[in-house]
Amino acid sequence: MSVATGELLGSVAVVTGASGRLGPVWIGALLDAGATVIGLDVEGEPCPRLAEALLRRPGARFTLTKADVTSRGSLIAALEHCQNSAGTPHILVNNAGIDGPPAAGSGSWAFGDVPDVISADILEVNANGTLRSCQVFGSAMAAAGRGSIINIGSLYGTVGPDPRLYDHIELDPPFLKPPAYGMSKAGVAALTRYLAVLWGPSGVRVNTLSPGGVRGDQDGVFTMKFESRVPLGRLAEPADLAGPLVFLAGPAGRYVTGTELLVDGGFVAL
Repeated sequence: MSVATGELLGSVAVVTGASGRLGPVWIGALLDAGATVIGLDVEGEPCPRLAEALLRRPGARFTLTKADVTSRGSLIAALEHCQNSAGTPHILVNNAGIDGPPAAGSGSWAFGDVPDVISADILEVNANGTLRSCQVFGSAMAAAGRGSIINIGSLYGTVGPDPRLYDHIELDPPFLKPPAYGMSKAGVAALTRYLAVLWGPSGVRVNTLSPGGVRGDQDGVFTMKFESRVPLGRLAEPADLAGPLVFLAGPAGRYVTGTELLVDGGFVAL
């Protein structure tokens, strides 16, 4: 599925966590719709996945800037770079985040033993990082009197992860999704509602886009279990996320704010 070419022509978009798993998806969708995109990431060079996505778009209006959502000073510097090179952004996609995917060689803990540092790191990036980015970039957008902020949430901000999806993985104790992950994403949705009310009079819309399971390098057993739980019978393909993002970012969503759009194949309908 492709998005309408030119729907975001003339818009400037900022995407945090540009080199993450979904960063290239959001960037590609915005570029396809005509936006100029500035990606922010703690990495100074594009990851192979991001570089590959950009190579398919010759002449794309994209730059990658080193910035860290855990540092207000870093974000202020990135905003100044954006304003000097392209202007105050029209679109902010808060994508930077830490997840805890299962892996047979990774550590595992019983719920009561999850290390504080793991929870603190997840909350600092996913929740505080999104708040901080909104404070820096969103305030500039509100001062300009326009804009759309899309906070990237998760299915697990709405429902609890089912441990049975992971019980085939040989870990002792069994794998648990980090509890702070769902906490952080639920907090992002709450922040969305807060800012939608605060900045609505300033012409800034704020929404959450929450993907369900997205096809990646998951093992076959997990994929089979997860897809059996989805009414549409499959994981999301990255292309399934492009249209919802551009809808929330662009003129088609001009009367949509303060909401959470779940792109989950009907997972939470069961």
